[in-house]
Amino acid sequence: MPDLHSLLADLAAEGDSLDALVAPLPAARWADPTPAEGWTIAHQIAHLAWTDGQAVDAATDADAFAHHLEQAVADPAGYVERGAREGAAEEPARLLARWRDARRGMVEALADVPPGTRLPWFGPPMSVASMATARLMETWAHGEDVADALGVRREPSARLRHVAHIGVRTRDFAFRNRGLEPPAEEFRVELTGPGGEKWTWGPDGAAQSVTGPALDFCHLVTQRRNRADLAVVATGADAGRWLDVAQAFAGPPGPGRAPAAG
Repeated sequence: MPDLHSLLADLAAEGDSLDALVAPLPAARWADPTPAEGWTIAHQIAHLAWTDGQAVDAATDADAFAHHLEQAVADPAGYVERGAREGAAEEPARLLARWRDARRGMVEALADVPPGTRLPWFGPPMSVASMATARLMETWAHGEDVADALGVRREPSARLRHVAHIGVRTRDFAFRNRGLEPPAEEFRVELTGPGGEKWTWGPDGAAQSVTGPALDFCHLVTQRRNRADLAVVATGADAGRWLDVAQAFAGPPGPGRAPAAG
């Protein structure tokens, strides 16, 4: 994995990529619906601005984040939804400016965290690298929702490796999140990156494996595409079950996406 400086640079670049997609939009287009039920483009950007701001507090103000955590525990689904809804009601230019400030502040805050520090979050405490990777993953995933709403395809980049990495690392979480016991053995994961490069995790020669394009795997673990529409192949029963429950993001099991029509 890259060093923290490179990881934070990739995090900033992922935000810039989505920014370039939404910044030219007329205000009316921010109300376009996205594949996430009930969420417009404005909701997607508002959610990122809200969560990036929470990450700043996690890195800089333990008391403020503890307050956020209390609210989240009291109303997990409603707390997240409220942040998106309130932000989506803002004028688009103001919302975009707020997101820019939040994501810039997040990168700066994470860069200043002392080495070895574990940051509080809505689950187990996280290392700075894990926090940065999670934020990159979520920025990319919500960016795919925006791209789908606009009917455009974003060119995949080598930053997908971060998304794939967290998708692999959350294997056991995905099982437990569904009330299932994770498999005892490691899987081999072999993915083909956007430039044809091979990305691998797990022991070579493992009995069970997952292979396919990195883009498809990332769409699977972020639940942005249905497994039936992706060229991700599982060898072994447990590996196959993983692809049915894979979830790289925190929170309750997601509903996933329906197969593409036709």
